[in-house]
Amino acid sequence: MSDAPAPEAVHIGLDLGTQSARAVAVDGTGRLLGAAARPLTGRRDGVRHEQDPEEWWSALAGACREALAGIAPGRIRGLALDATSGTVLLADRHGTPRTPGLMYDDGRARAYTGRVNEAGAEVWRELGYRSMQPSWALPKLLWLLDHAPVDGARLLHQADLITWRLAGRQLPSDASHALKTGYHLIEERWPEEELAALGVPPGLLPDVVRPGTVIGTVCAGAARATGIPAGTPIVAGMTDGCAAQIGAGALTPGAWNSVLGTTLVLKGASPHLVRDPAGVVYCHRGPGGSWLPGGASSSGAGVIARRFPGADLDDLTRRAAASGPTAVAYAPAGGGERFPFRAPDAVPFVLGDPGGDAGHFHACLLGVACVERLCFDHLDHIGAPVGGPLTLTGGGSRNGHWSQLRADVLGRTVRLPEQAEGAVGMAVLAATASGTTLERAAAAMVRVRRELVPDPARTARLIPRYLDFVDELTRRGWLDAAVAAHAHGRAER
Repeated sequence: MSDAPAPEAVHIGLDLGTQSARAVAVDGTGRLLGAAARPLTGRRDGVRHEQDPEEWWSALAGACREALAGIAPGRIRGLALDATSGTVLLADRHGTPRTPGLMYDDGRARAYTGRVNEAGAEVWRELGYRSMQPSWALPKLLWLLDHAPVDGARLLHQADLITWRLAGRQLPSDASHALKTGYHLIEERWPEEELAALGVPPGLLPDVVRPGTVIGTVCAGAARATGIPAGTPIVAGMTDGCAAQIGAGALTPGAWNSVLGTTLVLKGASPHLVRDPAGVVYCHRGPGGSWLPGGASSSGAGVIARRFPGADLDDLTRRAAASGPTAVAYAPAGGGERFPFRAPDAVPFVLGDPGGDAGHFHACLLGVACVERLCFDHLDHIGAPVGGPLTLTGGGSRNGHWSQLRADVLGRTVRLPEQAEGAVGMAVLAATASGTTLERAAAAMVRVRRELVPDPARTARLIPRYLDFVDELTRRGWLDAAVAAHAHGRAER
């Protein structure tokens, strides 16, 4: 293994999000040489959320051409791709989509979840997440098998369609995207007996490899479409949350990355598989054999768009910072809460009197910060290592007051990376194609922009509000009393 990526080498990171496809080119020192994005459109109808898979390819190809303009082809050493977790489609044997892409939050498969959790109960328990949710890929696959042409079909995760187009042939999927389809991360195989009991045809599912594996090279046709040189190694990627974690450099045991976007997503690193009796935390298997536990909340920055449409957020932030928090507002998105507790019936509430719009705004900021602290209390309760460095990424981290508030509620120093996005994380992963380890690539390519240190006096004032929040969740029957007691115990230490 080489010690670090060559400084002059260029690594490509590709990201398929919900709203855009993004491409970046990053050199071996972490310098961003090129970046571009193209919008994606979707269709929502009640619990359904679909996208056109052909748009994924055309948008990503256009972003690649723009991002790579002016970069000497001989400097490019590899690429990796992330996509949304649990997004799937059926394609024919040539890779032509037969169905729309059923997106990560599509909930049409609720009626299939009971069968999935009954048939795979022992495997899901062994893997630590205990049960699947309706938006996971395996329930959606069963829905597709009942509603789409199946003869000769192949299941593709969102990333699989793109790697097929890049190579001109089907390539193995990665274990990160395959997790929510039921892939057995410990034994590194598909659970054939359980899948057969669910009626999944043999040959429908792709081969699977660990993230970081070189799975193919870019073909001539894809080179013309994207501007990526033919023969460029394609590295098996990871889901978007894991990609952001790599981009933040949160890879040592106990390190965590907290992504505050529309929802709050936490991803950490552990030397062992973390099993959660409550089933709200699940583990990806990282490159090399590490485990990446995490969970996705229904709470997050989306509350700001919902509660304050069209508002001057800079002005609200200034006024909120001047007045300080007087209330806590809990506001999960539709469908209840997923993490740090599972409560499908969870609804918004406010503790205290927020006063005017600035007070209400601050109550929403504090509510998300309280959810975040409870996530770490839950993780510590189930034995996940949580004492390492913490990075904050996602759109919400751009609000400096909110980031400081989160540090104060958590009572711990937080880091803000210079380039905090999944595409950069995939560029770091792509650098491993040259022989370096992921940890060494991250050390060379991930830059910290700023550190925020908690103010002990503010932390002392905020902790009672946090514990009131915990007690209210318990009173409503949403939070397990043992987790609440653990949260109180940690706060008192």
